[in-house]
Amino acid sequence: MLTPAAGPGGPFTVVIVGTGFSGLGLAIALKKSGTHDFVILEKADEVGGTWRENTYPGCACDIMSLLYSYSFAPKRDWSRMFPRQSEILDYIKELVEEYDLAQHIRFGAEVTGAEYEDDSGTWRVLVNGGEEVVRGRALAAGMGPLHQPSVPDLPGLASFTGRTFHSAEWDHDYDLSGKRVAVIGTGASAIQFIPRIAERTSKLTVFQRTPPWILPKPDRRITRTEQRLFRRVPGVQRAYRDAIYLMQESFVLGFKNPRLLKIASGLAKAQLAHQVRDKELRRKLTPDYTMGCKRTLVSSDYYPALTRPNVELTTEGIAEVRERSIVTRDGREHEVDAIIFGTGFHVTDAFADAHITGRGGLRIQEAWKDGIQAHLGVTVAGFPNFFLLLGPNSGLGHNSMIFIIEAQVRYVLQCLRMLDGTGRITVRDTVQDRFNAWVQRKSEGAVWVAGGCTSWYLDENGVNRAAWPASTVNYWLRTRRLDPDDFEIVHG
Repeated sequence: MLTPAAGPGGPFTVVIVGTGFSGLGLAIALKKSGTHDFVILEKADEVGGTWRENTYPGCACDIMSLLYSYSFAPKRDWSRMFPRQSEILDYIKELVEEYDLAQHIRFGAEVTGAEYEDDSGTWRVLVNGGEEVVRGRALAAGMGPLHQPSVPDLPGLASFTGRTFHSAEWDHDYDLSGKRVAVIGTGASAIQFIPRIAERTSKLTVFQRTPPWILPKPDRRITRTEQRLFRRVPGVQRAYRDAIYLMQESFVLGFKNPRLLKIASGLAKAQLAHQVRDKELRRKLTPDYTMGCKRTLVSSDYYPALTRPNVELTTEGIAEVRERSIVTRDGREHEVDAIIFGTGFHVTDAFADAHITGRGGLRIQEAWKDGIQAHLGVTVAGFPNFFLLLGPNSGLGHNSMIFIIEAQVRYVLQCLRMLDGTGRITVRDTVQDRFNAWVQRKSEGAVWVAGGCTSWYLDENGVNRAAWPASTVNYWLRTRRLDPDDFEIVHG
């Protein structure tokens, strides 16, 4: 393991970017391994990552709470089966305190660039536009894939005189009561906040491009008896967690064999039929692609919200935005006071403008000119001592990302253990190419490629750059033990 001494600007053992589950997970693992010489750079003034940024009404996780925590730090007092944003954020803050991480965090430190220096074998990390430079022997990017809001480039949007904001940048100072509100997008965030704001607005117009598959959400309060049992008999909570994991993992079988998802899709259709009696509205809400092609969502109150008399669902497509209205392609003008974007995040193009240079000044855009890729979603050829957490092709559509994070953190620590104070480790080009060829072979015929839709799993050429194409057990096995022959390792 690297163990250099560091001053205020380094070089640190590791420079970690972000204080979400990824960054903090690596920080905890470093401390457990006896390495305390690291720094965590956080652009905001509080920890939390995704769960700090997203504060929209109804924000919650669609993975059950008993599975949505680190395996080594289970939360015994979740209040509900599906955790809400505030409770997840509290859990993250508790971890920072429990593992004494605050001393390692620099708040208000936005990373705006990173350059690998061949001579010194260190990363030069630019903070706040270069106002500060932090150096590290290794650099770990723990920003996660869902942190750059994506807003569509709609004709005339700049001329709109009302209020506009993205769900991940919710304007809590703007009172929606009695307002005419447009929601653009019907993804995971939108189906959570639409039911919460529908009852407050005078008119809510939802602009849908593609209807999502939505399963019922079996949410309920976790009783005090259950909480006491979890505290006193930890094995019971572990059994709950394992059962939930196996249930979620079973969905992976349907990704290559969509017929196996018939029961789930039937359940989704039954909920739609039960909650939406209007045939025309039900037709608009019925997906015409295979379940799993896009992220499958969970909600039991979204469809009822769309049946309210003050809510309208339109599927005509947006032609332009005017000063106080949105015009759809059928020529109809919808007058609105505010526009809320529930349009997701930049994923496959998240690094399009990033200033990251590796060995010999190699720009990340040049390395990824044929599409973003990394070995096991973690290491990138040509970028020594550089680690991505939740990088390309390590995303899931069926299970908890924290499982993947823990596997990646263990893998990063194995890489670091291969080094001495000034060593460097880089995945071989051939290894990365071989791995990505496997990813694309496994993706052939998979539901997110052949399911008849477009999604954030795919890049502009329809290539899977985000989703892990196999089971999480497969990922765990692949990252469990590092093969030194996969890397170019230089000591000293």
